[in-house]
Amino acid sequence: MAAAVEPTNNAGAPPASPAAPPAKGGRSRRKQIRWAVIAAFMVVAAVVGWHYWRQSGLYVTTDNGYVQANQVEVAAQVNGTVTEVHVRDQQAVKAGDALFEIDPRNFQIALDRARAQLELARQSVSQESAGVASAEAVLAQRHAEASNASAAWDRNRELMKSGFLSPQGAENARTQLATAQAAVKAAEAGVAQAKSALGKGGEDNAAVQAAAAMVKQAEIDLERTRVVAPTNGTIANLSLRPGNTVAPNVPLFVVISDQEFWVDANFKETQLKEIRVGQKATIESDVYPDHPFHGVVQSVSGGSGAAFSLLPPQNATGNWVKVTQRVPVRIRVEDPDPQHPLRIGTTATVKVRKED
Repeated sequence: MAAAVEPTNNAGAPPASPAAPPAKGGRSRRKQIRWAVIAAFMVVAAVVGWHYWRQSGLYVTTDNGYVQANQVEVAAQVNGTVTEVHVRDQQAVKAGDALFEIDPRNFQIALDRARAQLELARQSVSQESAGVASAEAVLAQRHAEASNASAAWDRNRELMKSGFLSPQGAENARTQLATAQAAVKAAEAGVAQAKSALGKGGEDNAAVQAAAAMVKQAEIDLERTRVVAPTNGTIANLSLRPGNTVAPNVPLFVVISDQEFWVDANFKETQLKEIRVGQKATIESDVYPDHPFHGVVQSVSGGSGAAFSLLPPQNATGNWVKVTQRVPVRIRVEDPDPQHPLRIGTTATVKVRKED
């Protein structure tokens, strides 16, 4: 009989034992990690909550703030055709830099004409002054003639009394005296007329001063054909080109001044009781979130923004809903940084430090 053969697996190894249950140590470690994460989250939440509580106790904060600056509108003061534009949009300029030029030829002609009129006025004054001198000379002559006629009348009257001259001769001397005296009055009237026509003499004469004023106006108009920057700042909204015709006092573009910046921070009406003029503030521009600026409360508006809108709300209606209003507070920027130029109209977060 053949011997019985025991079954074996392909590898010649005994069958594997059942899988062992997972170790308790691994489950415990995962639980520890989960509790550690929860604890860390609670610590972070506590720190954030404490920081928020501390900030709310020290500062009044709003993120409804907008950067502003003075905007100077540039306009021509004379009419004409633009010949040159020296700047481009968004260019930085200094006060006195040339912006654009207007064709000066017509204004140069006007200046030459005004100078000629001034010279004619001076010549007219010289002639009228000579006329006054001539009238005064005639008056002096008439005075001399009247003096001689008076002396002749006195002599003839004595001769007539002595019988050496007839009454007719004495009457002739009297007539000559009356004629000389009338001539004196006529000469005096001539002097007065000449002086009236002259007025004041020299550069004080009204005609000369009027002509000089015209010259000055023509010089100013000629100077105004070259328009310069009124302040330091940045050009904005420029579309002017050579060949454009400009009219006086019509805005052409804007120079945004870099001399002063401020933020119009719109605080809730419930926050105003904590805000006073002169309080320090921190400004965080959204353009430069890592570069805070420092400011000071300059003024608090006398009304909410809605009160000064084009169409103020009509709250005396049946469907009225109370909405917390915001009041503009101006925060002057005390440390503008040329390396971080502020842009008007951009948003900012403002924190005003409460009074201690």
